[in-house]
Amino acid sequence: MQPICPLCLTPEPAKVSGADDRPYYLCSHCSLIFVDPGHHLSLDEERAYYGTHHNSIEQEGYVNFLNRVVQPTLPYLDTTMRGLDYGCGPGPTLSQLVKRQGIDCEDYDPIFLDTPLRSPYDFIFATECFEHFYYPRQDIYRIYSLLKPGGVLGIMTDRWVSLDHFATWHYTTDPTHTSFYHDKTFEFLCDHLGFETLWSDETRVIILRRHEDSS
Repeated sequence: MQPICPLCLTPEPAKVSGADDRPYYLCSHCSLIFVDPGHHLSLDEERAYYGTHHNSIEQEGYVNFLNRVVQPTLPYLDTTMRGLDYGCGPGPTLSQLVKRQGIDCEDYDPIFLDTPLRSPYDFIFATECFEHFYYPRQDIYRIYSLLKPGGVLGIMTDRWVSLDHFATWHYTTDPTHTSFYHDKTFEFLCDHLGFETLWSDETRVIILRRHEDSS
């Protein structure tokens, strides 16, 4: 049976090709491309794959990578705020970069650090986790609910730009990557949830602000 879009719930997505042999579908409404749910990994398989990543504050390359979202977000933050690194992974690092600026930032990961959350937060970072969402509607709504009205959301996830590009894109060869976003997908999220775009590098990083009157 053909799946429905896991973000906007639109039926009858179009089948498209990625750089591996998994079945992919393109939503005509929100432009999300997603993997057929039958190819989702189990929790144990996900954990084992993520465990092969060894990132830490001591790795200059990883720190520089995270600073691609941290640095453009800092102008919207101040030392009175409290934030969250959502999807921090097995080696929390981004929160340490933020704390170096005198700003409180907690760590959370549904697989590696499933600690109680003290929402609402003034800001949330979600770096390299949106593409891992099996159920992006559920996960993004959760992040939205954790964020204060007026709060800032810093996202890192590589965006697809064309179907020709997608068909050979290395980003699709990671078996834990299951949801792929286009600029139009973020336009949908802004319109549907009540965000405005503060900044974007047009390829991987986008910074959003939740509307003050959204609920």
